[in-house]
Amino acid sequence: MIDEQQMEFVLNLRQSGISDNTVLAAMERIPRAAFLDGVFKDRAFENRPLPISCGQTISQPTVVAQMTQALEVTKRCKVLEIGTGSGYQAAVLSRLARRVYSIERHRPLAQQARAVLQGLGIANVTVITGDGGHGLPDQSPFDRILVTAAAEDPPAALLNQLKPGGIMVIPVGQSDVVQNLIKIVKTENGLEYSELSEVRFVPLLSGVAKD
Repeated sequence: MIDEQQMEFVLNLRQSGISDNTVLAAMERIPRAAFLDGVFKDRAFENRPLPISCGQTISQPTVVAQMTQALEVTKRCKVLEIGTGSGYQAAVLSRLARRVYSIERHRPLAQQARAVLQGLGIANVTVITGDGGHGLPDQSPFDRILVTAAAEDPPAALLNQLKPGGIMVIPVGQSDVVQNLIKIVKTENGLEYSELSEVRFVPLLSGVAKD
C-alpha cells in the first residue's frame, strides 16, 4: 500500500512540473511521515501543508520540490536553509548537497528536527537555533540559500553570504496573502531575479522565539 502511495506521490510531483530526476529521487527517498506527529503521519502523502509543533507547518510536497528544483543543487554545494521547521526540506536537500546548514528560531523545532534527521542516519545536516535573517557568517559564503519564510525583500545579510554564481530561492511579499517565490542568481554584473509562482509562507521573523 505504501509503495503504491509513494508511486502516486512521485507521479503527482511530475505532473506538477517537477522534471529534475535527482529531486524526484530525493523526494522519493525521504519519508515525509517521519517529520509529522500523531494522526498527521497517516496524511504524509497528501499534497498539502500540515501542522507541526510551535504553530508552524510542513510545506506541501509540490512546493518543497519546486523550491528544491529551482535551487539547482549539486553534490559540491554548501547550502544554507533559513527555517528548518520539521527538518523535511533539509532532509531532501541532504540527498543533493555536500553540506546543509539550517537555522530555526523555535528551539523545540530545532531539537525535534535534529532527532529525526539523526534517526534517519542523515549526517550532513547541521541544525542551529538562531535568527535566520542574519544567516551564518561563520560558514559563509554559501553556494545556495533557501528561505522557507516570506520577507518583504530578500535580506541583504543573506545576499552578502551568497557566493558569486550562487542561487537563492525565497518567497517575497508584503502580506501573508500575496507572495511570490523568487529565484535570485548572483552574477558578476549584479543580481538576476525571476518569479517562479505564487506561494503562501509564514513571515520571516527576527530573533529567537521564546518557546
